[in-house]
Amino acid sequence: MKSARNLENKDIKDKGKTIVVAISGASGSIYGVRLIKALVENGCQVLILISHAGRKVLAHEMGYDPQTSFLSFLGQYGVDFDKGRVPEIFSQDEIASAPASGSFVHHGMAVVPCSMKTLSAIASGYADNLITRSCDVSLKERRTLVLVPRETPLSLIHLSNMTRAASAGAVILPPTPSFYTFPKTIEDLVDTIVARIMDHLGVAHNLGSRWGS
Repeated sequence: MKSARNLENKDIKDKGKTIVVAISGASGSIYGVRLIKALVENGCQVLILISHAGRKVLAHEMGYDPQTSFLSFLGQYGVDFDKGRVPEIFSQDEIASAPASGSFVHHGMAVVPCSMKTLSAIASGYADNLITRSCDVSLKERRTLVLVPRETPLSLIHLSNMTRAASAGAVILPPTPSFYTFPKTIEDLVDTIVARIMDHLGVAHNLGSRWGS
């Protein structure tokens, strides 16, 4: 069983924020990977939770080989580990890992992308794996939880689940890129969403200009 170091408040303040990032089985894996890159290079300690379906989507959309190390994939993607600490990787089955406990201190969690199945579980408190349990813990401990739901169009069931999750304290942040910064690449578009996620996690960044700046 893997375990992450449970940081005291002073350690967190002195050594950067601890952020949990979950990648579920919705389309849009690039959002999660770009977020991890930005957080690591900001100096954050990142705990990465990947569902079984999330690994399949990563393989299909980004060429990730599930038989190899996800850290190696991040390095190939261009994550500069020299700028921060090496992330810890967890599968959805590692239900006894640190993020599943309310006594583990972190500064926020994001599910990027968030599948409708995962959203449904979060909204109903069905904590059957590490991702949904970690979300349940974030809500009960009143820690920031950002959900990036990737689906369209949205059914009444989807909307109802989003309302329930938002009522419980989650931030619902659909990946709808902005265009006022005149993005030129897919990465530029993705970063307009990653920037908003970073804002809600309280992590400083320079992922693009702000309106009026």
